[in-house]
Amino acid sequence: MKIKSLVLAGIAAALLTVPPATAQQYVSPPNAAVPEMPKQTTRTGKRINRIIDMWLKNQPVYYTQVEAGGFGDGKGESAYDMGKRLAATKADYITYEMEHGALDFHQLREFMRGLVDGGPTRTGHRTPAVIATLPIQGTVDAVRANAWMIQQTLAAGVHGILLCNAESPEAVRAMIEAARYPFAPHVSGLNQGYRGGGSQAYPSRIWGVNANEYLRLADPWPLNPDGELIFGAKIENPRADANVETIVRIPGIAFVEWGPSDHAFYLLGRPGTYPNAQGGEANPMMAAVRRRVLDASKAAGIKFLNACGPNNVEQQLKDGVMICTGGDSPAADIGRKFTNRTDPW
Repeated sequence: MKIKSLVLAGIAAALLTVPPATAQQYVSPPNAAVPEMPKQTTRTGKRINRIIDMWLKNQPVYYTQVEAGGFGDGKGESAYDMGKRLAATKADYITYEMEHGALDFHQLREFMRGLVDGGPTRTGHRTPAVIATLPIQGTVDAVRANAWMIQQTLAAGVHGILLCNAESPEAVRAMIEAARYPFAPHVSGLNQGYRGGGSQAYPSRIWGVNANEYLRLADPWPLNPDGELIFGAKIENPRADANVETIVRIPGIAFVEWGPSDHAFYLLGRPGTYPNAQGGEANPMMAAVRRRVLDASKAAGIKFLNACGPNNVEQQLKDGVMICTGGDSPAADIGRKFTNRTDPW
């Protein structure tokens, strides 16, 4: 018994001398050898992600939104049938809303399968791009604890994620790290990714590429010029406002949104945003927040998302907005005409 106690005491003492593991210990050094991924084999000249194609032509993009679980026309339309119907959308991308909609990854997979079966789009893309939102509070602890949601969403074949309530640069960094594979090229400012093997099987079929090609392409753009994933941060409260200039500079972020509805909760004490006659923000506090997020996005060289209507879409585009709501609306048609867009919808 005495010998056993001495052994246990020795083990305990040894454990106390072992430093706690940290994420930094697992970072690939800058000069570490990265496995060479297979060259492009199955893609045509177009990008998989339609958003990137438009941005490379300096064209704004327009999106429509669907709520997960609120399927279709109220007559029992399935997720698959909704995807098949929306394959013909005029929008460049679809926001698949799971922040407040149902968090159901099977339905998301079915929606993506429907998009494929209903395609290709008139622009020649296999599907419209799909950007998902998730019910994760944008703090670093919440993002790390719920990284599984990020990885399940990507494994369904979507083309990106918008982190709602993004409050800190650390939270945004945690999202990007959860979305990258461990062999992705090292980037200063990011720890090694930890997306797992096997996650490429379903999305590669959605994208129409082989599994190895998906592994090469499933990385954030424009951080990786060959990447096909788009990540954004939604700035929605005063805590986020205080950090916006650093949030927008996290490697891997492609766009930012200023979240007027939630900002109104905090700044005005009531829901909704109240535009002036020109379609801008009538409330000076709301206008100041929008301007701060817009200016931060321009300084960081990333894109800015804003609601657009028929009476203000041209002004929004003049301001530098590169993502507009209303992909199937007259506002989008006005915007496309204003920027002399020649690609078919």
